[in-house]
Amino acid sequence: MKSILIYFILISAFTFLCFGYDKQLARKNKWRIPERTLFFLVLVGGTIGGLGAMQVFRHKTNKTSFMLVVYGILILQLVLLYFGMDFLKSFA
Repeated sequence: MKSILIYFILISAFTFLCFGYDKQLARKNKWRIPERTLFFLVLVGGTIGGLGAMQVFRHKTNKTSFMLVVYGILILQLVLLYFGMDFLKSFA
């Protein structure tokens, strides 16, 4: 259980940094991190870092389609967590 927590902390921190770096690149009109990559990082567990970075850096918050995908991933993760917890309780 401890290793799972460490994983989520690390992936969230990495996602936060990637969102911040992408914002910095956007300000300089340079080649950006693809949205697909940012979505992937959120999907594999960096949701907290991604959402935090969106607020801290004010990054991608005006892009409705991006917001919908990120919040859709969050809802999917919460549903999977709920059913996963329920599934594990059946074995206890």
